[in-house]
Amino acid sequence: MYHFCTLFDQNYLLRGLTLYRSLAQHTPDFVFYVLCLDEATFTILSNLGMKNIQPIALCDLEAWDVRLKEAKGNRSLVEYYFTLSPALPLFILKHYQDVDIITYLDADLFFYQSPAPIYEELGEQSILIIEHRFPEHLREKQIYGRFNVQYQSFRNDEQGLACLEKWHNQCLMWCYDRLEGDKFADQKYLEEWPVLYNSLVILQHKGAGLAPWNWSQYQMTLDKGGMLIDDYPLVFYHFHAIKIINACFISHGLSDFGVMPRKSLKWFYRGYINQLKETAHWLEKKGAGQFKLCDKRIHLRVQNGQSKLQVLMEVLRKLWSQIMIVC
Repeated sequence: MYHFCTLFDQNYLLRGLTLYRSLAQHTPDFVFYVLCLDEATFTILSNLGMKNIQPIALCDLEAWDVRLKEAKGNRSLVEYYFTLSPALPLFILKHYQDVDIITYLDADLFFYQSPAPIYEELGEQSILIIEHRFPEHLREKQIYGRFNVQYQSFRNDEQGLACLEKWHNQCLMWCYDRLEGDKFADQKYLEEWPVLYNSLVILQHKGAGLAPWNWSQYQMTLDKGGMLIDDYPLVFYHFHAIKIINACFISHGLSDFGVMPRKSLKWFYRGYINQLKETAHWLEKKGAGQFKLCDKRIHLRVQNGQSKLQVLMEVLRKLWSQIMIVC
C-alpha cells in the first residue's frame, strides 16, 4: 500500500485530481491524502466518496499546530502554502498509525508509470529526495536549491520524523519567496539533509523528476511503450509554471529553460491538457459540477527595487511569448 499526500485549492483542483487519476491508472493500491486549502475543495472531495481519497481540512491542520496561524499572518498566501510542505506529511504520520511511508507530491505532477522503481531505490532507508539536476547552461539556478520540493518520501521512523520535525520548525520560522542568505522558501533547507541524515537516498532514476529545468540534458525518445529518458522509462513529469488561459490556449512556461522539440512539446503539454479535460468530465459525471480550464491566479515574485506593475508586465510578456494551442 502506497501513501501519497498533496495540497491544493480550488484553482488547482483539476491538476490535483489529474495527479490522482494518473496514480490510479498505474498504482491500484494507494491512499491519496489531500490538504484542502479552501472549503470548496474539501466539500468537493468529501462528496466524491472515493475510498482512497482522504481529504484533510486546513482548519484541522491549523488546530494541530497553532503556530501555523501565526505564520499565516506574516507571509503571503503562496508563502504560507510553502510553509505547509513539511506540516502535511508530519501531520499524517502523527495521526494515521498505519502509514509506514508518506510521500509528498506537488499537485502539478503527472505519472506515466508506476512509482515502484522510486520505492525500490528508497529500500529500507528513511528519506528520499530528488535533485533539480540542472544542466550546465542552467547551473546558476541552483542558487534556489540543489533539491526540488516536488517529491519526498519519509518513513515513520526516528530519522524520518526527526527530519520532518526540523523542517517544519524551520519553515514556521522563515519561509518566504525570496533568496535570503542560505534560505529560499521551503526548498534550500533540504541542502543540509544529506549531511544530517545517513538514512537518506538521493534518487538516481532519470525518468522520475523530469521537469522543464532538466529535460534538455537527456535523450527523450517516444516509442509504443511511452517516453524513454536516456533509456529509462518516464515515471513522472513536473508541469511547473504552466498557465492555463482556457481549454484551447496555455502558456507552457518553458522560456526560462529552453523550448522542447515540437514533437515532445505536443506529447507532454497537449497530452496533459487532454488529461485535465478528462478529469473535468470525470468530476461532472460524479455530480461534482462543471469545471472550466482556466487559471484564476498569477503569482508575482517581486524582487528588491521592482514595483508590482513592473513584475506584472514582465509576467504577461512571458505568458504571451509562451502561448501554445492545445485544442
